Amino acid sequence: MPITVIVADDQAMVRDGIATLLDAADDIEVVAQAADGAEAVDLARRHAPDVVVMDVRMPVMDGLAATRRIVDGAGEGGPRVLVLTTFDLDEYVYEALGAGASGFLLKDAPVADLRAAVRVVAEGDALLAPSVTRRLIADIARRRRDRVRARPEALDGLTPREADVLRQMARGLSNAEIAAELFLAEQTVKTHVGRILAKLELRDRTQAVVFAYENGLV
Repeated sequence: MPITVIVADDQAMVRDGIATLLDAADDIEVVAQAADGAEAVDLARRHAPDVVVMDVRMPVMDGLAATRRIVDGAGEGGPRVLVLTTFDLDEYVYEALGAGASGFLLKDAPVADLRAAVRVVAEGDALLAPSVTRRLIADIARRRRDRVRARPEALDGLTPREADVLRQMARGLSNAEIAAELFLAEQTVKTHVGRILAKLELRDRTQAVVFAYENGLV
């Protein structure tokens, strides 16, 4: 089955262009397009897509508010949101992650990266543009130096192997790469990842990476 996608952008030419580029991939199908955040929320409820590719600055309702409504309204197993924007600003990254977005990619990314990002997010993983990831991690490390954080009790619930997997996730490794690093089967790694997210009450890998850096695991 193809990955179903909704594209939300207030600029018609940009929206059509993104939709055309994604539709050209054999495993991706654009099922609807939205010109603003409110329309994106409505279409997400009607079509229940795998992924919503969401612009940030849009009329009626911006992409961050729309992301929050889509994620909160769908619950577990609902549409994943990939925020796609021209604005490489820190506040957008934090707001997008706080709203529940699973990915953040800049519009100047190559077409192959856009398609790959849709696939990654659809699989339940998370993705941040490399430049964004570096800045995010640097900022988290800086904030951590500025204050002493108590060790979350949830960390004590992780097994030593789950803690190892979490550290590798925070390094940005995929399940396959973690499996090779720790000499595990890829399916075993996937099971560990699911348990880690459940125990720490995290939505996805992006939140797991932030959690690991905030709490000094990396």
